[in-house]
Order: sequence, then C-alpha cells, then structure tokens
Amino acid sequence: MDVEWLRKTCLDFPGATEQIQWGSDLLFKVAGKMFAVTPLEPAPVCLSFKASPESFAELTERADIIPAPYLARAQWVALQTRDALPPDELARLLRQSYDMVFAKLPKKMRDAISNPKPAAPKARSKKPANKKRRHGR
Repeated sequence: MDVEWLRKTCLDFPGATEQIQWGSDLLFKVAGKMFAVTPLEPAPVCLSFKASPESFAELTERADIIPAPYLARAQWVALQTRDALPPDELARLLRQSYDMVFAKLPKKMRDAISNPKPAAPKARSKKPANKKRRHGR
C-alpha cells in the first residue's frame, strides 16, 4: 500500500474527496466526514480508518494494527506498517469505513451522492423580455 494506491482506492468511492489537514495529513472524506487518514510525512502510524465494533476487536488483535490514537473511542484502527494488511482486505475495510460514514449522512445528502444529476443546460426563459410599453395618448 502506498499513497497513490490509497488515493485511487478511496477516490473511487462515490462522492469521496481528499484534503490535506493538520499540517501534512491526507484525509479522505465523504460529504465533509472523514473515513480514512494517512500522514504524508514519517509517523508512528501509516493509515487510520473507521471499523465496525466487530472488526475493531479483531483487527487490533493482529500484529502492526492498534487502536487509532485520538480516534479509538470512535472505533478507528491504525496500521503501523504499510503491509499490515493485504491490499484486497485493506480495500474491503476502507470501503466498509466509507459505507459506515456514508450511512450516517442525512438521506437527502446520501441521495445526492448516490444519484448525481448532470448539470443541465440553462433553459431559456419563456417570459418575454421586459420592454417598455408605449401608451398611446
């Protein structure tokens, strides 16, 4: 797993965006809500993401995976090495993280992300242009 693989994987999710925050951390968000974060400079962890309560318990028992600093109370895990998980499993867990965050968004926002409408061309007004009327005297 490297940053380019991570970017491609996360940005393939509907409505996903990326943002640099807190100095040098690359955050992946949906509708402004974070679902994964990776530092762009050397750090004790290389990736953090939200996990289900079951996955959180299972993952944190594995080597090189710990409760995420500052985010563990919200069921986030942190990878201490880039190869702590195989790419296919990591991609699945990132999608689960995205899905959990997405599910908590308001329905209107979820619908807008799920069914984006292409920008429609501006329709011409059917009203005639305002013209000064001449009043006959």
